[in-house]
Amino acid sequence: MTTQSAELSAEGGQLRASTLELFFDLVFVFTITQLSHVYTHHPGWQALAQVALLFGVIWWMYSGYVWLTNEVAPNSTARRSWLMVGMFAFFVLALAIPDAFHGTGIAFGAGYVLVTAVHTALFVSAGGASATLAIRRIAPLNGLAAALVLAGGFVHGWVQYACWTSAFAVQAISPYLVDTQDFVIRASHFCERHGLVVIVAIGESIVAIGAGLAGEQVTPQLIATVALGLCLAYVLWWAYFGVDDERGEEALAAVPDRERSRPAVLAYGYSLYPLLIGVIVAAAGIQMSIAHGNEAASVAVAAALSGGVALYFLGQFFFRLTLRLPRPWARLLAAAAVAATTPIGVYWVSWAQLAAIVVVAYAAVIADDLVTARSGQHGKYF
Repeated sequence: MTTQSAELSAEGGQLRASTLELFFDLVFVFTITQLSHVYTHHPGWQALAQVALLFGVIWWMYSGYVWLTNEVAPNSTARRSWLMVGMFAFFVLALAIPDAFHGTGIAFGAGYVLVTAVHTALFVSAGGASATLAIRRIAPLNGLAAALVLAGGFVHGWVQYACWTSAFAVQAISPYLVDTQDFVIRASHFCERHGLVVIVAIGESIVAIGAGLAGEQVTPQLIATVALGLCLAYVLWWAYFGVDDERGEEALAAVPDRERSRPAVLAYGYSLYPLLIGVIVAAAGIQMSIAHGNEAASVAVAAALSGGVALYFLGQFFFRLTLRLPRPWARLLAAAAVAATTPIGVYWVSWAQLAAIVVVAYAAVIADDLVTARSGQHGKYF
């Protein structure tokens, strides 16, 4: 172990993800599933706004728990027990998601308050000196956001939207309102944990394929459509884990410790938000169209399928831009090209749109990888 690694471990943090954190991520799978159901129930702009808003406030605190376990390793019974309480609170949130705007908002708000309280208490009681100082600065803003989420559970209509939008806004601007440089970012653990969140979310697209085929007769055409859906999941995995995951960790580790919190929140907080929203919406599109691949799709379904993948690439564009990784514009072009496939599903059939997305997205990823290889760079997968 290097001197730096020894120092980081001595401060109470961890350098690699623990199995308890993987267990914690199971709740995230359920959250993604529930958010996909919000869109599939009434597909359209209102459902998209609800998904974006609900996931926004959830993602902020879920990512906050990555920051927490980066500093507070779950290496004692007390810490593990409190993380389980936080896991329970996230599960309550997930249960309340489908009807959060129509009756379960109080449960959603109460779960969110508990999530926030456990996060702050663990940081203050078990974090290192610098992290404790940092969380004391940002805790009042997290508390304000939690209070707004809880208040939104007691009202309806535009007032509820206003409360939860305000909560999300408070969270989004909080890193610019207080000094976060005292948070210690251990790049290896921090990047691995967020990478696991991405792979868990992509796994939801595979779950969506199975959910969309419940009770359907297995035919050669259905099997071919399923193969296209699995290919799309693979392309999404390859787009991020082919080189970006590895290069992102290297780029973050190269930033001086005291300057690491700002690029960390920009790349793994803000940038992963549209990426993960894209996975949620794309999974909803797959679920709604996979069993009806030989039929034209509605605009809402076709837009979810192509638009979700486009949002995924847009998130990667911001990720690369923030960490100054090569060719962020390549992902922006990929997002535009994938979005342009939407009319295929509307005016022709869903399977053709899915096939077009796979071809366009895969071509974009392969072209980018070829440029990477020709420049002399290599990743762990090629």
